[in-house]
Amino acid sequence: MQGAPSIARIVLDSPLPQLDRLFDYRIPEPLRAIAQPGARVIVPLRTVGRRVRGYIVELADSVDFDGPVHDLDDVVSEVPVLDAAVWRLVRRAADRAAGTASDLLRLAVPPRMVRVEKAWLAREGTAPPLPAARELTGYDPERSRALLDAASPAHSRHRVALRARPHPVSLDDGTWVPAFAQTLAELAATTLASGRSAIVSVPDYRDVAHVERAARTLLDEGLIARVDAGQSNPDRYRGFLRTLERRPVLVLGTRTAVTAPAHELGLIAVWDDGDPLHVEQHAPGVHTRDLALVRQEHEQCALVFAGHAPSADVQRLLELGWLSALTPSPETRRRLTPTAHQVNAEPSAERARIPSSAWQTASRALERGPVLVQVARPGYAPRLACTDCGETARCVRCQGPLALHAQGATPSCRWCGALAVEWRCATCDGARWRTVGRGTARTAEELGRAFPGARVIVADGSNPVQSIPRGRTLVVSTRGAEPLVAGGYAAVLLLDGEQMLARESLRVVEDCVRWWLNAAALAAPDAPVMLAGVGGAVATALSLGMPEQIVAAELADRRSLRFPPAVRVAAVVGEPEAVSHAVGVVSDLAGVDVLGPVELDDDRVRAIVRFDYAQGGLVAERLKAELIRSATQRPKPLPGRPPRRRAPLLRVRFDDVEPFDDPTGNRARAAGAGASGRIEG
Repeated sequence: MQGAPSIARIVLDSPLPQLDRLFDYRIPEPLRAIAQPGARVIVPLRTVGRRVRGYIVELADSVDFDGPVHDLDDVVSEVPVLDAAVWRLVRRAADRAAGTASDLLRLAVPPRMVRVEKAWLAREGTAPPLPAARELTGYDPERSRALLDAASPAHSRHRVALRARPHPVSLDDGTWVPAFAQTLAELAATTLASGRSAIVSVPDYRDVAHVERAARTLLDEGLIARVDAGQSNPDRYRGFLRTLERRPVLVLGTRTAVTAPAHELGLIAVWDDGDPLHVEQHAPGVHTRDLALVRQEHEQCALVFAGHAPSADVQRLLELGWLSALTPSPETRRRLTPTAHQVNAEPSAERARIPSSAWQTASRALERGPVLVQVARPGYAPRLACTDCGETARCVRCQGPLALHAQGATPSCRWCGALAVEWRCATCDGARWRTVGRGTARTAEELGRAFPGARVIVADGSNPVQSIPRGRTLVVSTRGAEPLVAGGYAAVLLLDGEQMLARESLRVVEDCVRWWLNAAALAAPDAPVMLAGVGGAVATALSLGMPEQIVAAELADRRSLRFPPAVRVAAVVGEPEAVSHAVGVVSDLAGVDVLGPVELDDDRVRAIVRFDYAQGGLVAERLKAELIRSATQRPKPLPGRPPRRRAPLLRVRFDDVEPFDDPTGNRARAAGAGASGRIEG
């Protein structure tokens, strides 16, 4: 092709930080017609016979250095899967977290499915009609207009922290969804009506299903592209290809949805940004909220963070004036009734650990419909202890805590799952254990005896339940697993509040507030919500329907202690010498201080670097240089032996609050998060 650029600048699909830059390759004449920006390619590396995959980022007519320029081997597909806006987002987000762009590209661009791609290229048909602009249901006219302005082209820089309506709603087709799903769908429909695309990112598959159900009542199916990791590879790639088309689309999914292409993006909406599922577990561990903020800045679109209460990070942006708050009418505020100091007069209520007023409320509510009971832990007994000495019963294999998942079952480890057959206490050699605490199964058993004739349903990670019919039903659920009921629950009882607040975590208070309000939002508008075991300022604010006061107080405390999100942090883990050298290169910057290092396991240490937001660029740049330096170091080979492979000397993760939760890291291993991706040099 005469006159076409002859040089392709390519980002390689490699996690090595020393390869995190653009490489120039000459485009052979036969490939110039299809070697376009965004295309997948295969290129050679210096190593003899080694070929790697990559993406063309841009084309050029010449190179800026003297030296040999290799030819690219092949163009895998003519489809430009790497959109220019997505590349800008990925590059900026990776630099902000001292990560590699290829790690984020693996999340942003799904694996190629050849049959799906061929069907998409051969597609025919007309574009589906755009919807009409809508008024927002459940908001007064003034607030409705302000919220709709967020999605209009004339107010494309509008940034909003939206408080959702706290009850289920009925859609036009008769199905029920949480009110937030209807609001986000109406915002997206209004955006598409203006000829622009919208992105809606939610924490998990339940929320995706709710928003998709609401969107299908407003939009043609061809206007919705679902993109999330829970789909099969063909379905995810099919949805991704739909986002590449040059027409408006609603991109709906979990945390990866924010990185999807979208034609003339007009709105990014993130639901419940405080949910830890918004944190990508693979390197470099970027949060959906940060991706949304970066992309909004680049594309000048509207931005909405929605939830029943703001996260501490959103509260910080509100106090800075970066976001404006929008709330529904005051009469829709959900008020919780604390029962911390009430005494049980009913023996059955005492055995079921339900305060007297909550017991009476549940008894009356069961005559009108289902009652939701939220508890802290799944299983039968979340912890076992030695009967003789009282020490926690631990696994002989990994020293994890033992739990009982059903009455009469053999205890098993909560970390590794090993059965504790013929268990003996490591402290006193006792052979008897006793249960500590109550999980969903034991609570359901006790409530079944306390409310004879009522159907009892358990909903947790082992027993997922999406929805239940109306009737005399008690639903015992863990946080986040609560099923939906048409018309809403007749009452909600929030148990184990004191136990939830006792968890060792930097975000424990805001997490609990989020869990309780999300469960309360499944109740009917006039249904009572009882909170057991919680008093003080938290209970007072929730009883007034003002959770933002709790979050503001939390942020003030963290600001005085220099904890996130008042400052940013970077956890540096590795061999002592490497960690010491890494923190040394940033400790001289203004506004930077270092906590540690502290010893971990396997001859590793960890240091926490705290720094002001203004220093984020310099800290990330210097730590990235240290990652490259440690990655290029090779151990000296032993005489007569080949060079040894070894683990990375250094790992870095930005904005990781896990070290503040548990200095030993035991909680991460217990939750199965020990493999959360960290940037490896």
